[in-house]
Amino acid sequence: MTETTHSPILVLGNGGWGTAISIVLNSNGHDVRVWGHDAAYCDEIESSRENRKYLAGVTIPEGILFGSDITELAAGVETVFSVVPTQFLRAALEEIREGLPEAGIYISCSKGFERETLELPSAIISSFFPESRVSVLSGPSHAEEVSLGLPTTVVVGCGDEMLCSKIQQIISSRSFRVYTSPDIRGVEVAGASKNVIALAAGISDGLGYGDNARAALVCRGASEVTRLGASLECSRETFAGLSGIGDLVATCTSQHSRNHTVGRRIGEGESLDEILASSEKVAEGVETTRSMHQLSQKINVELPITTEVYRVLFEGKTPASAVADLMGRELKRE
Repeated sequence: MTETTHSPILVLGNGGWGTAISIVLNSNGHDVRVWGHDAAYCDEIESSRENRKYLAGVTIPEGILFGSDITELAAGVETVFSVVPTQFLRAALEEIREGLPEAGIYISCSKGFERETLELPSAIISSFFPESRVSVLSGPSHAEEVSLGLPTTVVVGCGDEMLCSKIQQIISSRSFRVYTSPDIRGVEVAGASKNVIALAAGISDGLGYGDNARAALVCRGASEVTRLGASLECSRETFAGLSGIGDLVATCTSQHSRNHTVGRRIGEGESLDEILASSEKVAEGVETTRSMHQLSQKINVELPITTEVYRVLFEGKTPASAVADLMGRELKRE
């Protein structure tokens, strides 16, 4: 099943997801190097073989190299997995671009829309490396489970069928199954937008509203993000797949979901500032909420759940009144 590359593979980002991907690649026999911006922390991971901040308790195989010297790490590299959080991606690429392959294979594993520009991560990568071939990897894949080898299924989106197949072969394993899709934009939009719905589901859970309310948010949230995707010329079918409903269900229900956790804590009465200050882990749905709200106004598409989450996060609206306003909207056909 697995195609072993002769050149080393570089993973950009030493957070939980970047570390988990490196473990999967290593298990497939690849020479894996992981770049992180903090040299001291890279040294700590390299010596302890544990990513205590983002993936505590998981032993990292000896064959994976962690470091911050991009010139050393990227030597001979043709394939790059980009796992830098979306809001930090542009700055990271500006810092290390000279060491990266101009015409390499880039697989974007970040989720979200960039603040202000509303760019997707794949577009940011392409703007730095116009000669490269870019794809997107997404789906229900919590790093905590992937790193332990628990069964996980994702999708790689790319307009080049041969490239899709190559990436599929590079990273697929007995515990990490990869499907392919030609709808790269749809895979990426679905992966970004589901985080906002996860915040909403978390808020509902924090308020104690129960299973019915959460199920309704997942269902109506799926409809909402599909409508957004269709407005951006994505395939509706993509949103019924792994990067859509699959990732949505996982993110809205899992104890590992950072976005659901942030939402739950807001529903329980904590402020957003308090929550963000209490953790180094990034909940990308917070900034994605701001971007999706801006995008909905720009392209004139109705996103009622996103709008209410935005008002709670950034305009001081109480979670209970946001839910009441959603429930009180004009009755309509499903």
